[in-house]
Amino acid sequence: MKQKTHKILNILIALVWLTNGLFCKLLNLVPRHQIIVARILGPEHADLFIKLIGTAEILMALWVLTGIMSRLNAAVQILIVLAMNILEFVLVPDLLLWGKTNLLFAILFCLLIFCNEFVLNQKLVKTT
Repeated sequence: MKQKTHKILNILIALVWLTNGLFCKLLNLVPRHQIIVARILGPEHADLFIKLIGTAEILMALWVLTGIMSRLNAAVQILIVLAMNILEFVLVPDLLLWGKTNLLFAILFCLLIFCNEFVLNQKLVKTT
């Protein structure tokens, strides 16, 4: 049961990264993302940065789905999500969908990633 839940959550987590990378950033279906990037990194290169970020998010989705170095992957996801959301919390809270409450959702997403990898994923558990 844990492995099945782990696989389903992996797919859902990957879909979060894919949705944000492809639809919100590369296809610019949520222009607020580009505005956030422009305000934080500067408007002159916002288009390039949003495309790079979107591509990186799509690659993260693929990494999640491969299961390669999954514990490192989970740690990297958590660090990226927290860093990004803390920056946005401090620098552009007025542009966030739920304002400063976005940070709470980011923390909950990080807890989901943590539990999925370090509690539900039993592939590295050794029995003696």
